[in-house]
Amino acid sequence: MRAAVLYEPHTPMTIEDVSLDGPREDEVLVQVRATGACHSDYHVIDGSWHGPGFPLPVILGHEAAGVVEKVGANVRTLAPGDHVILSFAPNCGRCRMCTTGQPHLCSGMPSPAGTFPDGTRRHHKGEVEINCFGRGMSSFAEYSVVHQSAAVKITPDMPMLGAALIGCAVMTGVGAVLNTARVEPGATVAVFATGGVGLSVVQGAVLANASKIIAVDRLDNKLDYASSVGATHLINAQGEDPLAAIREITNGQGVDYAFDAIGDSAVSRMCYDAVRRGGTAVIVGMAPTGSEISIPSTIAGEEKIVKGCFYGSSRPAVDFPRLVDFYLRGVLPLDRMVTHTYPLSAINEAFDALGRGENARGLITPTS
Repeated sequence: MRAAVLYEPHTPMTIEDVSLDGPREDEVLVQVRATGACHSDYHVIDGSWHGPGFPLPVILGHEAAGVVEKVGANVRTLAPGDHVILSFAPNCGRCRMCTTGQPHLCSGMPSPAGTFPDGTRRHHKGEVEINCFGRGMSSFAEYSVVHQSAAVKITPDMPMLGAALIGCAVMTGVGAVLNTARVEPGATVAVFATGGVGLSVVQGAVLANASKIIAVDRLDNKLDYASSVGATHLINAQGEDPLAAIREITNGQGVDYAFDAIGDSAVSRMCYDAVRRGGTAVIVGMAPTGSEISIPSTIAGEEKIVKGCFYGSSRPAVDFPRLVDFYLRGVLPLDRMVTHTYPLSAINEAFDALGRGENARGLITPTS
């Protein structure tokens, strides 16, 4: 199969023919129809994420949808031809986290970085073993092998481009609002950074019936995207102080909830400062390796809450179909997020555009 391989940070991915072993027991082989150019992949490409947890060479890609091609032994809920959204957080279904409703935090499938849940590497280029991204998923390729828990069946009525977005950005952003923060109707919300995840946070706030949804970014085109999916107020941080503007919009109080959708320590602190006393700052974006967030000692007197959010606190088997239903009902306008599609051969162009902040979301179609 063809795949995009990253050999070193700060270098383009190369499109190569590689072999892929599998599927094995509890696994499925999926033909990848659409996969997103996400900031998490970009963190590896630009070296922000580095060290033993991100071994190279690697086939990146973790936001995807496709069609089941083949199933391994012990797979009972999926069959060839099924349309699926891929999850980058497979789960065992048996550990404490899984059985208490937090399968996205599963601790029952430990494996070395760059390997599949069984500890093996399945991608090969001649004698060279190529790592997978995360826990057994690499979607910047024509095919991907995943654990059966990481392939969630959906209706064929769902377009593949929108389905791929649900696999990461939409699940993370909408889930941050509905699952992690549990924003109540009428609440005020600020969203810092309106890339794919931030735009999904905005849409989650719309679904939660927030009264004010304040989008903050440095690029006017990103703010335009935010307005198109439901933001009620726009703040360009290049031209005005976001904190002062948020206080003015909220009559000096600050917002009830603020979301860092990019993963930057300064932005995380800004979220903390933007919320009212008793408010909640939610850290959604994944920061560069080694980053820390400064929290003032006044947190006790202000009784503010700082919450981390991984993958929208998701239960993929439940939440993916629910988000598909929202889309099909017309209340989750995912099509507005897709600003450009690229063939696999142009994947580096997709990430160059991401670095420049041009796209709401760029999607790669490896098998088109």
